[in-house]
Amino acid sequence: MRSRRLVLLLPLVFACENAEPFGPASAESPTFRSEASAPRLGLMTQNMYVGTDVDALILALASPDPADDFPGLLTALATLQATDFASRAAAMADAIARERPHAVGLQEVSVIHVDLTGFGVPLVHVDFLAGLQAALAAEGLDYAVAGANLNFTAAPMPGISLSDSDVLLVDADRVTVDAAAGHTFAANLGAVAPGVTLTRGYVTADVTIDGRAYRIVTAHPEADFGVSLGALREAQAMELAAAVAGRAQAVVMGDLNDVPGSPLHAALTGAGLVDVWPELRPGVDGFTDKHPYDLGNAHPTFTARKDYIFVRGFEGPSGSLQGSVELLGDTPAERVDGAFGSIWPSDHAGVIASLLLPGRRN
Repeated sequence: MRSRRLVLLLPLVFACENAEPFGPASAESPTFRSEASAPRLGLMTQNMYVGTDVDALILALASPDPADDFPGLLTALATLQATDFASRAAAMADAIARERPHAVGLQEVSVIHVDLTGFGVPLVHVDFLAGLQAALAAEGLDYAVAGANLNFTAAPMPGISLSDSDVLLVDADRVTVDAAAGHTFAANLGAVAPGVTLTRGYVTADVTIDGRAYRIVTAHPEADFGVSLGALREAQAMELAAAVAGRAQAVVMGDLNDVPGSPLHAALTGAGLVDVWPELRPGVDGFTDKHPYDLGNAHPTFTARKDYIFVRGFEGPSGSLQGSVELLGDTPAERVDGAFGSIWPSDHAGVIASLLLPGRRN
């Protein structure tokens, strides 16, 4: 019965490339536009969310019982169609159009390909980056890929593949990319199931904005996978700290999969990076993690802060940061119309900051 329902519903969802143009951005004045009276840097990080419980599928594939493989796959695909990426991409593009950050760090930038046509299941192909860029273009924006890192491609069975990348987008009208590269962490989890080897990495980009030079990093360290992987994330955080060592003005942002006070957090703050949220919103929890896998909950269910913007070299004369930081996708008004009801843009809230720039640096 589950298989028949899947066959009936799948054609309604996976048509990102042919989606109708999305509506214009809000007429309200954007928070982070460069026309502000004082020079500012706009930064945004967003986990795009693959759209289903990938860990549960991997565990089913890794189990010694092959009978749970196909049912696990059908469950994952049913959740994937309920989370309707085309609608979510439109919401993310609308947020970017409204806020106009200079740089956007994206995690779980996925390409999903499922060819089970021999079982009566329609072909599924969803490209998250292409879908988001099409939605941004419909908003009249040119956000270009400054750099990307392919973390892994999992092919657990014939006809099925999932690739996962980190991507840094920049506003092509206001940002010059001087150099960029993708990197794989030296410390990684490795093989976890047949055809599934989990590696993570990060993107570095040297950019110039209004004559100022920055190094911007976006990353997605490993999540817990049945056991705590805090020590692995700490090692990965040390690599991120090394990636911005010696840079006068630097940014590290992303879904870092750990909480304040963790070894990962300590590794970054110990490298002289400032966690923007508590600096600008003291006493506010700022939780970003996470909505249920189907995104259908009516109200936020966040219990932890795992998405961050860290900076160095932005302190003003008083020695502290000045600016603002907000969450995206954490209020019911931000839910969007999905294929089968209202859903959130992602399972994580995004974080967006507008930082007042200190005196010009060389």
